Amino acid sequence: MTELMRPLDDLLVSEEQDNNLTYFAFAKPHQAAPAPAPTRASVGELPDVLAGRYRIERLLGAGGMGAVYRARDLLNEQFGDPDPYIALKILSEEFAESPDASALLYSEFALTRRLRHDNVLRFHTFEVDTDCQRAFITMELMRGLTLDKLLCERPLGLPWKELRDIALPLLDALAYAHARGVLHGDLKPSNVMLSEEGVRLFDFGLGQAEEGILPGLPHLSRSRFNAWTPGYAAPELLEGQPLTARADVYGVACVLYELAGGKHPFRRLPSTQARDERLERELHAPRNLPKHCWPALRKALTFNPAKRTITAAQLLSAMGATSSLLQRLRLRA
Repeated sequence: MTELMRPLDDLLVSEEQDNNLTYFAFAKPHQAAPAPAPTRASVGELPDVLAGRYRIERLLGAGGMGAVYRARDLLNEQFGDPDPYIALKILSEEFAESPDASALLYSEFALTRRLRHDNVLRFHTFEVDTDCQRAFITMELMRGLTLDKLLCERPLGLPWKELRDIALPLLDALAYAHARGVLHGDLKPSNVMLSEEGVRLFDFGLGQAEEGILPGLPHLSRSRFNAWTPGYAAPELLEGQPLTARADVYGVACVLYELAGGKHPFRRLPSTQARDERLERELHAPRNLPKHCWPALRKALTFNPAKRTITAAQLLSAMGATSSLLQRLRLRA
């Protein structure tokens, strides 16, 4: 057996190692030490191929904390996969140099992996490239249009039927996440995609688990990243209060209002400024939203979290109900 393994060891120092992806996938390196956590000194530039397997092709999008690339899974391609493409998320160089960068990215992976829902982006693996010391996540490659791009094309909002086809899956995904103890933290149009396979909610990078859920995960503070999106973050978040399900409800309500009328409910002002200017008084039902849905959406847009008592599941029920059904229920009451 030793003689048989010797040629494989030689491959690790030969020019053929880049092509021998099957070996990398299944062989166990001799006395391999665990990859150390990235530090400021050890973080390197992003290579063309990560972990000897994922060839980066192009940038798909970048946010405040990280970037997402289209990549080709060379191992899957070697085995004949006709569609070996994935999306690959990696923290930006600025955040990758933070001592807890890998833990922050793993937290997003653990939260999203907990959610098995058709309308939540599917994650594949969490990995670390041992050469450049960069952690990354592989996930399904979505092909479609994010809602912020859709709104640019539909400045007057969406007709009710189209709106409903987006609102119900989105709210169902959020209600499911909350039922599993997972908070999203950054609900906005650019974090929802209308893909070839339906609506996808993604980017739980600012998300957290509710107390008692996933107790092994470190409780990492996101406040130092100052990453909340002011126009969609609830006022309590901008004032330093902890993330709650009610804050998620506020964010998704802003998205739904914008889809229904083409305009943000508070002109995309920071919610604290909109509250202080009492813009809540000027709210009216958007043009494409049925009247029977407005009371629930209006409550979800309340600035005061103590009065924002509606849940994602209740908002889903309100948006999914028909006016005739509501009328029959009132008659029975």
